[in-house]
Amino acid sequence: MTVIPLFHVLILSTLLFAIGFIGVVARKNTLFILMSLEIMLNAVGVAFIGAGSVWQQADGQVMFLLILTLAAAEVAVGLALLIRMQKKYRSLDIDLLNQMKG
Repeated sequence: MTVIPLFHVLILSTLLFAIGFIGVVARKNTLFILMSLEIMLNAVGVAFIGAGSVWQQADGQVMFLLILTLAAAEVAVGLALLIRMQKKYRSLDIDLLNQMKG
């Protein structure tokens, strides 16, 4: 059985989180922003799983289940909002929606 060092798991988690953060900051399409948030949540989940594996505790897996539950709720609410915005404004561009506000 091969053991992956915690440092490698945390590097992977950090890279995934950075990719997700760049996606949230750089994108203007709300669908891509939600996808980037999912990447960030999965990065945190990978870190919890890796830490739990190294310390031989089930806490990391429990936290990952909670993160998956949060992600599922976010997807359900987020996609419902996106469908509503697309029907009402005919766009998913955040800048365009922000201009319509005021």
